[in-house]
Amino acid sequence: MGSAILTALLVVAVIGIIAGVLLVLAAHFFKVEEDEKVVAVRACLPGANCGACGYAGCDSYAEAVAKGAAEANLCIPGGAAVVGELSAVLGVELTAAEPKVAFVFCNGDCNSVDYDVIYDGVESCTASKFIFGGPSSCKFGCIGCGDCAKACPVDAICIHDSLAHINPDMCIGCGKCVGTCPNKVIDLIPKNSKVVVMCSSPEKGAVARKKCSRVCFGCKKCERVCPANAIKVENNLARIDYDKCTGCRACFEACVTNCIKAIDFIEGTIG
Repeated sequence: MGSAILTALLVVAVIGIIAGVLLVLAAHFFKVEEDEKVVAVRACLPGANCGACGYAGCDSYAEAVAKGAAEANLCIPGGAAVVGELSAVLGVELTAAEPKVAFVFCNGDCNSVDYDVIYDGVESCTASKFIFGGPSSCKFGCIGCGDCAKACPVDAICIHDSLAHINPDMCIGCGKCVGTCPNKVIDLIPKNSKVVVMCSSPEKGAVARKKCSRVCFGCKKCERVCPANAIKVENNLARIDYDKCTGCRACFEACVTNCIKAIDFIEGTIG
């Protein structure tokens, strides 16, 4: 009885030793050498894995940067701090990309829009859109169920009066909310922007005004007063070219429906 137990223990020990040797040999012959440059670049990145750089995550972006396949200033959440670290690691001078924040191009809260239906289903903008295009009469505005808020990795979005609001101080510009919104009313704009058109409806004036009191109805008054030719009305909707905009805010003063707002993300004001 005792010898049988001893034999069993010996067999298990031998198997363990053989397995350990095999694992050591496998680790030696099949190990993948880590590129030290990739490791150093990855250590500089914030780890948000937001995809704003155009890559699936920080690991993919680090590998592309280390191999010279991607620009090293594409990490929007990291901003100037990450660019500075990457400059030191790569030994090149880099300029930080212009900081951007997400913005909701809609001002149609529950006090300014009419509603066709009462939605009482899954709390999802995408799901709500399948039912008559959403509860609001305007089918181009914010649905207000909060898909963007759920997607935001830093909790920078809240829903108030059936309209999404983004905190520019918390927003890291990752763009996840942009891809989540089924009506595409969210986009990234420069953080130094001075005016914004808070509307996404391409419908003609009379039709649009019946659905929302704050809609842009394409009167072109803003276009006519802009000294920099930075605002154009296309498909009944004013659009701002931020590369041309000087921040004079003449369009804001001219807008008759108050859908063009003066903004200051640094001061945190929209008016």
